[in-house]
Amino acid sequence: MRAKTLFWGDVRFQWKYGFYFLYLVFTLMYVLLLHIFPIAWRTKAAMLMIFSDPAAIGFFFMGAIVQLEKDEKTLQSISISPVKRYEYVLSKLFSLGAIATLVALCIGFAGNLVGHPFRFIVAVFTGSCLFSAIGLVIATQTKTLNQFIVATIPCELIINIPAFAYVFGWDHPLMLLHPGCCLMELCLVGNRVSLAYLSLLSWTAVAILCTVHAVQVFFNTLGGSKT
Repeated sequence: MRAKTLFWGDVRFQWKYGFYFLYLVFTLMYVLLLHIFPIAWRTKAAMLMIFSDPAAIGFFFMGAIVQLEKDEKTLQSISISPVKRYEYVLSKLFSLGAIATLVALCIGFAGNLVGHPFRFIVAVFTGSCLFSAIGLVIATQTKTLNQFIVATIPCELIINIPAFAYVFGWDHPLMLLHPGCCLMELCLVGNRVSLAYLSLLSWTAVAILCTVHAVQVFFNTLGGSKT
């Protein structure tokens, strides 16, 4: 019950500050661009769009969300409430993951990319949770939005460069040790689906555990002590 309340609270918060409007604008823009591109380009273009925005957008939005919560003193209230730290983390990840998956489906269908809907949904949702978790860890370690943006630059390079290389042909099996490459493999319906699932889920689980710990430490500085 508490987790459900947190989830819908995050959804309302994101709606209030226009995150859904931004998703809508990006979605319409990308779908329009896909219809302008030659048919031969659409699948890879759609995959890059999904990776760079719906799947990874939580990575960037997380900094803005946490900063807004700091400004509204929301975090101080949560830190002394009965809310468990993992509930706070999962609420953030799932609320962003849900809208990211819906947007990715719109782009994926426009780009003829959704050959296996279940596999596609699991891949995008899991990838979104992973990137949002990384963003949340960075957000707890930075004091301003500008600091957050600067701190995300090396992470963005580490996440994007191998994944983009994988799409354009550098698809050695060892590349699936990288979660971004796993997301590409699953959405593009490659030949190493089981390995990609295992790697992506493992990375996401580790990221969530690290995020819960980072949030616990961060909330302790605000006066909370719940686990």
